[in-house]
Amino acid sequence: MRLTRAAVLARAKAAALDGVRRLNCWGSQLTDISICRDLPNIEVITFSVNGISDLEPLSQCQNLTELYLRKNNIASLNELFYLKNLPRLRVLWLSENPCCGSDPHGYRMTVLRNLPSLQKLDNQAVTEEELSQALVDGEEITAPPARRSVVNGCREATESSAAESTTETESELLNFSLEETNKIREELGMKPVPRDKFSSFSPRETDCNRKKRNNVLNAILLLMKELDAEGLEIVQQTVGRRLQAFRKKELQEE
Repeated sequence: MRLTRAAVLARAKAAALDGVRRLNCWGSQLTDISICRDLPNIEVITFSVNGISDLEPLSQCQNLTELYLRKNNIASLNELFYLKNLPRLRVLWLSENPCCGSDPHGYRMTVLRNLPSLQKLDNQAVTEEELSQALVDGEEITAPPARRSVVNGCREATESSAAESTTETESELLNFSLEETNKIREELGMKPVPRDKFSSFSPRETDCNRKKRNNVLNAILLLMKELDAEGLEIVQQTVGRRLQAFRKKELQEE
C-alpha cells in the first residue's frame, strides 16, 4: 500500500508499544524510521522494499535479532556503524542496496568484519572461515556516514522535492490532511473532525514537518496491527485521554 502525505494526530506513547516484538513494513515506501527510537523491545524488523537511507534510529533497538533491509536507498556501508552495538543481531538482509557496490566479496567481508555476531547475511549462512577472512579483506567502519546539513532536526530538502511540493496547493494539502485524519479517526471508532475545527495542521506548515508526522502516523498504524487486544486497549485509553485534554483546551479557548 502506498503511503500518502497525511496529517498525524499525535505520536503514540512508547508505553503503548511496549508489547510489540515484530514490525513488518515491507513495501510501504517508508523513508523515515525514527519511530524505532521508541521501540526498545523490538526483536524482528522487516523494512525491505522501501526508501530508507538512514539507519541511525535502529541503534536504539538493543533487543533486535533480525533486520531485513533489502531494496532500500542505503548508500554507504558506514550506516553499519549504527548496528555495531546491537548485541543480539544475528540476521541481516542488506542486499540490493547502493552500498553493496560492484564487489560482492568486498561488501560481504566488510559487513562481517563490523558485525561478526551475524549468523546469516543476505539469506546465506555465515561461516567461521568467512569471519576469519573478513579480518583481512573487510574494511573497519569507525565513524557514521556524513550527513547533509540539518535544520531543526529535519534534513534540507533537495531541489527535486522542493519542485514536487510546489505542485500541491495549500488548499489541497489541507483538504487531504482533513480527509486522512477523519479516516483514521473512523478506524478508531471516533467522530470525524469538522472542517472549522481542523486547525492543528495549517497549510503554512513546512513540508518537512508534514512528512515527518506522516511517517510517524503510518508507522503507528502498522504497529497497531501487531498488537493484541490488551495492547489495543492501552492505545485506546491513551487516545481517549489525549482527546479529552484537547477538548478541554478547546472549551477553555472558546
